[in-house]
Amino acid sequence: MDPRALALIVVHLALFAVGCALLVIDIRTHRLPDRIVLPTLATLLVLVILDALLSGDGVRSARAGAGLLILGGFYALLRLISREGMGGGDVKLAAVVGLVLGWHGWQALAVGAASAFVLGALHATVLLSLRRADPSTRIAFGPWMIIGAMLGILVA
Repeated sequence: MDPRALALIVVHLALFAVGCALLVIDIRTHRLPDRIVLPTLATLLVLVILDALLSGDGVRSARAGAGLLILGGFYALLRLISREGMGGGDVKLAAVVGLVLGWHGWQALAVGAASAFVLGALHATVLLSLRRADPSTRIAFGPWMIIGAMLGILVA
């Protein structure tokens, strides 16, 4: 097996493990801990740069950086508009998700980002219709971001 392909598999498996841990933590505590999200972001930034240097493909890395800025910036804007809507952990996770999805391609970024909102809205609608939530109920959004990212990667 090609060493780069093996490295990509290992990185994606590690991301899957981190995503699963964050999903559970956010559902239980409504928090996305910096001690997990920030080292993940830093590691991914190093890996994206290393990939660009080793593969000679700067386009993929530039797109990953753009994804980080686009999705992270969008979530930061949502946070500025309403502090009750998005948490700071969601903004940081959006930077991670944007980096990964951007690395995979524009289609992955679009599908992953949109899926998070569609799935989150469907979940909220079901909770409201079952009267298990009201408009003021806090709902963890990190899990939908993570599931959306996985869908974006699978589509790409």
